[in-house]
This record gives sequence, C-alpha cells and structure tokens, in this order.
Amino acid sequence: MVLSVALVGTLLATLVPSPYIIEQPGPVYDTLGDVEIEGALVPLIQIPVETTYPTEGALDMLTVNVLGNPDSPLSWFEIGAAYFDRSKAIVPVESVYPVGVTVEESTEAGAIQMETSQQEAIAAALSDLGYEFDATLTVAETSAGGPSEGVLEAGDIIRSVNGETFADVAGLRDEIAANGTTTPAEVVFEREDEELTVEITPTMSEGDDAIAIIGVVVGSAYNFPVDVNIQLENVGGPSAGMMFALGIIDKLTPGAINGGNEVAGTGTITATGDVGAIGGIQQKMYGAQAAGADFFLAPVENCDEVAENTPKGLTVYAIDDLNDALVALASIRGGLSGAGLPTCSAS
Repeated sequence: MVLSVALVGTLLATLVPSPYIIEQPGPVYDTLGDVEIEGALVPLIQIPVETTYPTEGALDMLTVNVLGNPDSPLSWFEIGAAYFDRSKAIVPVESVYPVGVTVEESTEAGAIQMETSQQEAIAAALSDLGYEFDATLTVAETSAGGPSEGVLEAGDIIRSVNGETFADVAGLRDEIAANGTTTPAEVVFEREDEELTVEITPTMSEGDDAIAIIGVVVGSAYNFPVDVNIQLENVGGPSAGMMFALGIIDKLTPGAINGGNEVAGTGTITATGDVGAIGGIQQKMYGAQAAGADFFLAPVENCDEVAENTPKGLTVYAIDDLNDALVALASIRGGLSGAGLPTCSAS
C-alpha cells in the first residue's frame, strides 16, 4: 500500500505542471571571436572600413537559457531536480513571461532590446574613443491611457524636453523623472518637418522602482562615423551591451585590453557609458567559469547577489560605467601594478 502511494506520488510529480521555470547557463560568445551565421563563420564584431588591430584572449558575453514557458510548463519533478544545482535558478513563470504576454511577444521584445543594446554599445565605445556623432530620439509608440496618448505619435522626433537636448534615451528618461508629476514637461518635437511644442504632465510608473514618465517608448538612431556590425542570432535582451562596447574598443585600439586573458562580463550600457544591472547573474558567472574565465565584470548593482553566489576561483570586479570596466581590464593585465577596482566576489 505504501509503495503504491509512493509510486502514485512520483507519477503525479512527473506529470503535474508547476508554476515555475528554470534559468541555467546558456551559450558563451567571445565578442572578439567568430560566430556562425547561416552556416558560415563571421566576426561577431565586424568593422569593415576603419583600421582594426589584432586581439588576444577573450571578452566573453554570457547568456541564460530558460527551460519552460506558459505554453510548455515544467513538471514538479524537473523543478525538484534543478533545486540542488547551484548553477540553476527556479523562478516563477510570470517573472519572465508576465501575465498577458505571449512567448512570441516576449521573444520579440528581447530581440528589440538586443538591437537597442548594440546601438548603445557602439555609441558608448565610439564616444570613449573620441568620435563625434549625432543622435536622433524617435517615438516608437505611446502607452494606452498614458499622458502622451493622443499628443505624441509614432515617428515623432523628440528635439528637447524642458529646453534640454539628449545624447541617448537614458538622458531623456532622467530629465522626465527629475521633472516630477506636479509640473508639465515642455516637449519640443518634429512631425513631418514641422516643429511643435506641447506640455505633458508625467505620471508615476508602476512597480517598486516607480519614476515619473510620460508614457512613450523612445528609440535612438545614431549617425555613426564608423561602420560597426554586430552579428549574433537567436540571442535577446540588453545585458551584453558592456561586453560589446569593450570588444569594439579592443578592435579599434592597438594592444590587448585584457592582457590576453579570458575575461567574461555582463551589464547593460547607455550611450554615455553607464553600466546597469542585469538578471541571471548567478547563471552567467557559472557559465563564465565553465568557459574558462578567471575574471568577471559585473554591474555594481548586482554585487549583493554576486557575493552570495560566486563560483570558487572567479574574481568579480564591480563595474559602474565603461571607464570602470577599462580600469578593471588594466588591472587584470597589470597596467596599474595591481591597483584597480574593488571586487564583489566572496572568493
């Protein structure tokens, strides 16, 4: 009888779907190396016209594989098996696939984030190298019921807010957030070659990190003086931005900025070089270790999570901006005689 109950329980655990998914280390890509596109090996970062220089070692970007989704839920047996693997994380389905968002919509959003992160990375790298270029901020869409609905339209070019112009979306977002919700923001924009001025009163966004917003999705279009192509298929999200920027800088400058070491890292980046927090840091650190990296560049905002979950032998540098990342690499290659940034590693 007891054996029968145990067998039934095991069967149910195998078949009954759970409300969780599993995050685990995904493929690792060297931003200095090649990737396969349509059966051919091509440089992940290609700069066809400008003079480039030989690189050494690796600057790895990390990914996270997600097992399970609302259309294909995992069983409790699969969740239980992952519980004892420190390289994996068990998280609620809605943390990756919010209610009302399909798997296809989530994948599309990730692809858009990847494209945006590549443009921001190119802008950050070229700015660091002293190149000058212009940016155009264009409304992609307005939020239903938001302050900008019926006022701004897709295709409108944002020229200024409260008299300030911006090099990237982050600067625009910061200005609106600083404006608050009690005073209308003066927005100057261009539509069909006509310059218009409107006042839009921001509202607070939802969530724990609520800020003042005007309810628009804005994209950046840059007029780069250098043609930089980043080629990577079937990878979404914004978290490779910092490593893309470092790969571009390494290719456009003589000498190996990593000292020939295999360095991995993760972090979003803005055109002005600010590095932001990402998800899946634990899985990415284990992915870096498995790929052979001894050093890892992590957003300073992720340091609390890093310190609790760092794989043994991996040194993790705390990075706040692109300059921090370059200082960390200089320290790794010995250019600062051991002086560099603090780490957020528990090892």
